[in-house]
Amino acid sequence: MIATEQAESPRLRITEIFHSIQGESTYAGRRCYFVRLTGCNLRCTWCDSVYTFTGGGWMTFDEIFAKLATFPACDLVEVTGGEPLLQPRVNAFMQACLDRGFEVLLETSGSLDIAPVPAAVRKIYDLKPPGSGEVQSNRWENLPLLQPHDEIKVVLAHRADYEWARKQVIDRGLIGRHPILFSPVFGQVTPLELATWILEDGLDVRMQIQMHKLIWDPSARGV
Repeated sequence: MIATEQAESPRLRITEIFHSIQGESTYAGRRCYFVRLTGCNLRCTWCDSVYTFTGGGWMTFDEIFAKLATFPACDLVEVTGGEPLLQPRVNAFMQACLDRGFEVLLETSGSLDIAPVPAAVRKIYDLKPPGSGEVQSNRWENLPLLQPHDEIKVVLAHRADYEWARKQVIDRGLIGRHPILFSPVFGQVTPLELATWILEDGLDVRMQIQMHKLIWDPSARGV
């Protein structure tokens, strides 16, 4: 956990800010500004951003926008982590992004209350299967708060995770209400395996892979 930011200062604790190609979600392939916050309350077994758990530095909203202005102009911002919702001021920051005309994406683990998130923000909302080691952290009461434009992502470490995810999205009536993204853990489930499972079941979900890990070195930061 990170220290609580000072209430009088409109700032966030930031791990990195960069301009890249969006590698996941229905926005994959678009240029995007990424604002990666520090701190996470979960410890998923396959996490590829452990470096966000600690460190980082405080930046005011103005400093963040000034950094974004150093990149080529772009109208899409993703707020990610770690878990961005650990820092309550992130909601005011996302509203400030909306007020500036940005489309805003939020990557969230699904373990914290999403009610305070501005309605226009498109949430990329994780469901944690057993293979993540955090299945008990799913906050199921969030699901009715999701809007049609929000997306649900499930990262799958093995076939048992796929079976769990298939049951959840069917039994909870999520297919057709939101884009459903099934994503293989890089290096553990091959894209061919996941594609085969989806096709055999005729499951109406969207398969995705982490495009940025194919463009750059899988361990590269700031991409």
